[in-house]
Amino acid sequence: MAIDKSKVALGFIVAGALTVVFGLISLIIGPTIMSQQIAKNTMIDPKNDMTYTMWKDLPVPFFMSVYFFHILNSQEILNGEKPMVEQRGPYVYRKQCFKDNITFHDNGTVTYREYRRFFFEPTMSVGNESDVVTIPNMLVLGAAVMMENQPYVLRLLISATFKKFKETPFLTKTVGELMWGYDSGLVDFLNKYLPGMLPTSGKFGLFADFNNSNTGLFTIFTGRDDIRNVHKVDSWNGLKELSYWRTPQSNMINGTAGQMWPPFMTKETTLPFYSPDACRSLELVYQRPGVAKGIPLYRYVAPKTLFANGSDYAPNEGFCPCRQSGLLNVSSCRHDSPVFISHPHFFNADPVLLDFVEGLHPTEDEHGLFIDIHPDTGIPLNVSIRLQLNLYMKRVSGITETGKISEVVMPMIWFEESGFIDGPILSTFRTNLVILPAVMEYMQYSFIVLGLATIVIAALLHHRIKRSRSLLALSSSTAEIPSTSDSGSVKPGIETQQKTAK
Repeated sequence: MAIDKSKVALGFIVAGALTVVFGLISLIIGPTIMSQQIAKNTMIDPKNDMTYTMWKDLPVPFFMSVYFFHILNSQEILNGEKPMVEQRGPYVYRKQCFKDNITFHDNGTVTYREYRRFFFEPTMSVGNESDVVTIPNMLVLGAAVMMENQPYVLRLLISATFKKFKETPFLTKTVGELMWGYDSGLVDFLNKYLPGMLPTSGKFGLFADFNNSNTGLFTIFTGRDDIRNVHKVDSWNGLKELSYWRTPQSNMINGTAGQMWPPFMTKETTLPFYSPDACRSLELVYQRPGVAKGIPLYRYVAPKTLFANGSDYAPNEGFCPCRQSGLLNVSSCRHDSPVFISHPHFFNADPVLLDFVEGLHPTEDEHGLFIDIHPDTGIPLNVSIRLQLNLYMKRVSGITETGKISEVVMPMIWFEESGFIDGPILSTFRTNLVILPAVMEYMQYSFIVLGLATIVIAALLHHRIKRSRSLLALSSSTAEIPSTSDSGSVKPGIETQQKTAK
């Protein structure tokens, strides 16, 4: 039985058209399917192995690098001269975080406490915890500012107490002691007779309350009811808002807990998060796109308005009383101690702050903070949060330990918390969230191209077949038409020839 090539060609045209239609349908509904899969996989759910593990136990290396501002001229400072500092460090600590007391609720939220521990990494550090540095004594210079408006007699009594316990305006201690605490007779005395005045009941150190501690009781949304709310904070320690600041806006608990964000981010999206250590919500803004090991990302940075004072940026008026822009006054949540947070080396701060201290050299590369995030999932790929701890100090009459100290916001330390996704989890992340979606997209376009190519080839083949048939029909018709001689007479046909033969 002969095969009708024309029908075969028409069949290929139909098949090609169906392939194009399938590709177009896939192109239309493919992103929706991918979005549904991303939403399903980024929801906080123990069934989501990869994202739930990343959220629960932070299975990537995370480090805290600490830099001290070693004072070079402590005696001259007491005589009113400008402080001179020298940066020492980094002293690097591996940070271990894990969530505990995880409880899921029927309203689409989950409650947990995140615990943190620090382990010194000598091979990554410049120096050792036994290094000796000199910084301002917060117990003396901080207390002096706190007592400035108290009766003069009380200030004299405080000064006498400092002398009794041999507390000096500047501390010369090892890095380990300054970080995790040292024995102090004054601390023991205050805890005994004025309990609650100090943030610690044991040794006194800059990070004494950080190690083996938790960041409070967080309740966040799982994204079960609305993926746009995943990781957003519902309450912290049972609070829907704070009471540290002067305006309702400043006391709002906005954004996430600072580890992950909702998926489907755009360049207009911001990164709000609540930081218990800063006692407020912070917000980063989009800076530029990028790529890390084949994974597309958005870089977010701190806007210049983050620590601006109320005069330069009106919404920050609630965080005052303020000093120069670039300083966040956290005394309201630090037992009224005159402590300020800033970017390292006063980066993005009022330049006048650099005039009061010698030895500071701010640059964006070394002192700006950033988060590189995968916009489709809201998962950070590379994080570098850099902050500086400063003490406001000045001469206070009646407290002789303050000498003739000029009014200055004195940098003490700055630290960087950093981490990045690498190793097997990066491979899994890239495969599931980058390669597979790309393969699906390529397949959609491949179906369209294949279908169009099939239609074109089949159409050409069909046209050739029709043309061949037309030519063949024309040739047959030509063969049946009688031909004439050169003289114009008609040649006898078959029937005439037969009659003549008879």
